[in-house]
Amino acid sequence: MSSTSPGYGITIRIDTDMKIAPTSLIPAAIAAAGGTLTALDVVESTQDRVTIDVTCDAIDADHAEVITEAIKAASPHLVVRNVSDRTFLLHLGGKLEVHSKVPLKNRDDLSRAYTPGVARVCLAIAKNKADARRLTIKRNTVAVISDGSAVLGLGNIGPEAAMPVMEGKAALFKRFANVDAWPICLDTQDTEEIIRTVQLIAPGFGGINLEDISAPRCFEIESRLKDLLDIPVFHDDQHGTAIVVLAALINSLKIVKKNLADIRIVLSGAGAAGNAIIRLLIIQGATNIIAFDSKGSIHKDSARPNAMREWLIDNTNPDNRNCTLPEALVGADVFIGVSAPNILKEADIAAMATDSIVLALANPDPEIDPVLASKHARIVATGRSDYPNQINNVLAFPGIFRGLLDAGATKVTDEMLALAATAIASCVSDDQLNATFIVPSVFDPAVTPAVAHAVTSLAKAAKSVAN
Repeated sequence: MSSTSPGYGITIRIDTDMKIAPTSLIPAAIAAAGGTLTALDVVESTQDRVTIDVTCDAIDADHAEVITEAIKAASPHLVVRNVSDRTFLLHLGGKLEVHSKVPLKNRDDLSRAYTPGVARVCLAIAKNKADARRLTIKRNTVAVISDGSAVLGLGNIGPEAAMPVMEGKAALFKRFANVDAWPICLDTQDTEEIIRTVQLIAPGFGGINLEDISAPRCFEIESRLKDLLDIPVFHDDQHGTAIVVLAALINSLKIVKKNLADIRIVLSGAGAAGNAIIRLLIIQGATNIIAFDSKGSIHKDSARPNAMREWLIDNTNPDNRNCTLPEALVGADVFIGVSAPNILKEADIAAMATDSIVLALANPDPEIDPVLASKHARIVATGRSDYPNQINNVLAFPGIFRGLLDAGATKVTDEMLALAATAIASCVSDDQLNATFIVPSVFDPAVTPAVAHAVTSLAKAAKSVAN
């Protein structure tokens, strides 16, 4: 991949004299080095000298250094004083803070918000614990839980290093669904300790969002917490990804005029996300899926180390093929990748069926360069924001939790996941739908309400039946 990204944005402060034309020389140097100029600001100026802040995007951290050196080399008059990494600047001091919803301006306010008035509220909840949803932040608060064992594509980097991601997740909850979420990174990777810790803190939250916990432990943690808690538990790496993949596939199949029940799907990456994707696709009617892990295709003679793998073996690969990934792609209608970068070649995509669909979702670099894939596939999607058709969990989890919290739901069901996917897909109208626009933008204001409404309606209907 060779595209610049705001994720590697830098601001370079440059001092120079007026013997040269810096506002033309500097942009030329950046362009020649392959950077993308986004701003040029004069911050200080005298008759013979000027200080300029240049902001640009790079491909990666090494490329940022190349750009800086290119500016230095462009003229001895250009003196680089400082280089700031804009991503690190954004994270200084963290991305979250707490605000009070109520005024505390005088003694009366204090008496009602805290002692002595608060005691009466405490006693009311002690008498009826269900009032905690009505009288505390519980009704709108989600815990974002991670042990740091599978963070993005970075692997097992630990709880401290996971915090920036969990903070970001909490910020997204607030921005897209007005849900108050809090990052909780646990200094343990013991399954029993994680389950017990989440169980102990659950009274203060209306929902649990599990994040970046490695497979297969994540399956057991989610399953047991669902049984133990009376609030919804959602593992976004599994179900958030599955929802958006299904939404993308619903709209893609409309374009290529194929039915889910009739197509052959090849999936690479039989971990948390892969398992959840396959489960949801089968619920929706998929009948022919072959899955691959790092050892090859999963078939009837594959090892069965846990219940999740056993389910996968029993419900995929109907022809029991023991083959390579390129062999499986010959004539396949759909490729879904949640695995590793650059594992496919252009010829692999060329061998797929006519009007093929490629969802190459490994981050930050997909299983195949989308430019190469687009030469042969009708529809190509990635997890990246700098290419069309970004498959992003932000389309799912804010609306899911908004709906769960509004309904006072206690469980997340497969039916909710499927309905959420349909709601996301429906946010792209028939007039808008094309091969480069199969899912809505994460900034489409219609998405979160549509997903929330779908979840709330189903949750309330289930409650009505139960009563």
